[in-house]
Amino acid sequence: MFAYILKRLLLMIPTLLGVLLITFAVIQFVPGGPVEQYMAEAKGLGGVESGGSSYRGNQGVDPKRVEQIKALYGFDKPAPERLLQMLGQFARFDLGKSFFQNKDVWSLIVEKLPVSISLGLWTFFISYGVAVPLGVAKAVRAGSRFDLVTTLLILVGYAIPGFVLGVALLVIFGGQLQWFPLRGLTSPNWDELSWAGKIVDYLWHIALPVTAMVFGSFAVTAMLTKNVFLEEIRKQYVLTARAKGLDENKVLWKHVFRNALIPIITGFPGAFIGAFFTGSLLIETLFSLDGLGLLSYESVIRRDYPVVLGTLYLFTLIGLLTKLLSDLCYVWVDPRVKFD
Repeated sequence: MFAYILKRLLLMIPTLLGVLLITFAVIQFVPGGPVEQYMAEAKGLGGVESGGSSYRGNQGVDPKRVEQIKALYGFDKPAPERLLQMLGQFARFDLGKSFFQNKDVWSLIVEKLPVSISLGLWTFFISYGVAVPLGVAKAVRAGSRFDLVTTLLILVGYAIPGFVLGVALLVIFGGQLQWFPLRGLTSPNWDELSWAGKIVDYLWHIALPVTAMVFGSFAVTAMLTKNVFLEEIRKQYVLTARAKGLDENKVLWKHVFRNALIPIITGFPGAFIGAFFTGSLLIETLFSLDGLGLLSYESVIRRDYPVVLGTLYLFTLIGLLTKLLSDLCYVWVDPRVKFD
């Protein structure tokens, strides 16, 4: 086991290097970099258009001033030197400083994280809390009217994109009926509310965006739970347990449930850790929620490379560690699994 874990950890190093190297190389050829963005904003042009191959953001500007801006952003150094400097910083978990927001990348991530945590954790718990019992109920009642109706509803919910459902919820419940707020995570008078009032206000604001994200996310888990349960119910040990006269609930929840959860529970680490970084760009934009999804999008648009590369490095590292943890869950759930 130790050798397997060590091997996986060592394989993460070239994977991280490959991701960062490819991204860094692509960035070198993307037109309209931070220098052009800065010069265009300084001249009041509102940014640099990215539709053409040439840029005019630095025309009419003193060349010495352009060189000073390049030195400020570190673009006065050759690309290989900048790459090595970036890798050295990342090795120390120094993600750098934003070009335009005058903040460390770590500070920006921490600042935006509460919104993504709110969306992600609620989506995770509600999805699994609904999907697993629903999948079990569908497996027990396979072929019944309940199974057919719920399957139809699940497929319809899965087919509707989250942002389309979000627009519909906003128009109906936020605009016409005015039952829920249209934007934000809290009300302007949040600080004046009591603890109970803050909880109610928070749940009131988070209801629509979480609903838009949950509808499609639990479909896969529900159908997977149903299929795995059906497969386990038909095995010989279930027939033997029933032949011994064991209670049906005991057979389902003590014997079948444990074996059926193996492919489901191994996805828990990825889903749970991913909940902290699950910011949906479209949902955050639609409901005016300032989270990690919106931060990543704005960083790409503004060519804020430290934020782009820093968040990419962090998310890739977390993804690799989560993948390893998911594999180790197989051993925890089913001791018969041996990585040797």
